[in-house]
Amino acid sequence: MVSMMPRRVAVIGGSRIPFARSDGPYATASNQEMLGAALEGLVGRFGLTDPGAVGEFVAGAVLKHSRDFNLARETVLGSSLDPRTPAYDIQQACGTGLQAVIAVANKIAVGGVESGVAGGADTTSDAPLGVNDELRRILLAARRAKTAGARIAALSRVRPRHLVPDIPRNAEPRTGLSMGEHAAVTARAWGVLREDQDLLAATSHRRLAAAYERGFLDDLVVPFRGLERDQNLRPGSTVEKLAGLRTVYGNDGPAPTMTAGNSTPLTDGAATVLLASEEWAEARGLAPLAYLTAYETAAVDHVAGDVRGGEDGLLMAPAHAVPRMLERAGLTLDDFDLVEIHEAFASQVLATLAAWEKRGLPPVDRDRLNVAGSSLATGHPFAATGARIVATLAKLLAEREGPARGLISVCAAGGQGVTAVLERA
Repeated sequence: MVSMMPRRVAVIGGSRIPFARSDGPYATASNQEMLGAALEGLVGRFGLTDPGAVGEFVAGAVLKHSRDFNLARETVLGSSLDPRTPAYDIQQACGTGLQAVIAVANKIAVGGVESGVAGGADTTSDAPLGVNDELRRILLAARRAKTAGARIAALSRVRPRHLVPDIPRNAEPRTGLSMGEHAAVTARAWGVLREDQDLLAATSHRRLAAAYERGFLDDLVVPFRGLERDQNLRPGSTVEKLAGLRTVYGNDGPAPTMTAGNSTPLTDGAATVLLASEEWAEARGLAPLAYLTAYETAAVDHVAGDVRGGEDGLLMAPAHAVPRMLERAGLTLDDFDLVEIHEAFASQVLATLAAWEKRGLPPVDRDRLNVAGSSLATGHPFAATGARIVATLAKLLAEREGPARGLISVCAAGGQGVTAVLERA
């Protein structure tokens, strides 16, 4: 077993709530409420209520209200965990969940803690609305005013247009393009076909449905607000049905290929994963599912880099991170039994696979790719996806006979990527 960690870090198990489409069953659920439900599932399953059971809780959200201040710590205080459990927030866009896992793993690896929980939550239904910036400046001026007359004078500048809130935009601040539009540019650069995207999407739905049917997710998903399965799951998805959908991204260019069916929808949800030292697991009689043995992060210049050539597309950082990680670990893609690539868009997965091959890595056997479905079927609550993937892959590895190894690749907004390796002895 190849490991780049000073001390082995075990993945014990995970817990998440079913993921729901935006403005659906979780429309009024807060990040804390969803994250708390996922955490309670983990606490209950592994009996983590005794004092000091968990050394640390690390979690985050991408879309946060002011009430989400100290989200991880407040979630602990509202849970059955020992209230003396330290906690802190982390955020790296869609890489948040996996970075939380890495943060906990680092503490365990060097002996800082014996166990920890990582996770994330996001709601696009309850997204924060900002005060109109002109109105904000007026209100601040009124607050700073020294006299009642000056305060009235400041407030008299309020106009009807100032009452319109700032709505969150799914756009990169430095380019103004949405993630989908960025992905469309990359899809054209790599020549990704519509038929291949639809096949990947249909396969994701079929495999997630099969995972539910065989009970694989029974101990990974806890019901919440009436949902027992991911709401986005469409077991009857086929290439033929997906082919009938209109394109929604890249329509300003030739031959657009990206539809709502081969792109992830806006989603609400939360996920957590328990990690520990081998000694902690043994003392509690818990069998590790797998071990986190390597990780790598990367970023591309999606503003001024080779964007139209495909090398620096917004979601292409894993194409750079994975080869670096494998080289450091002395591995190739042929050494992996399973590969988990976050399906932000089908086109992004296919472009990443093509980029790996261009960099000299062997092709990934599709029978090893996202074998229990992924984000196209489950949905993608931004900060929750990494924890979902880690828990899923660890259990998949544990099901196999003998040693096994799995690769995780997660792209993220801002031109970033987070990747990792899980292994089972």
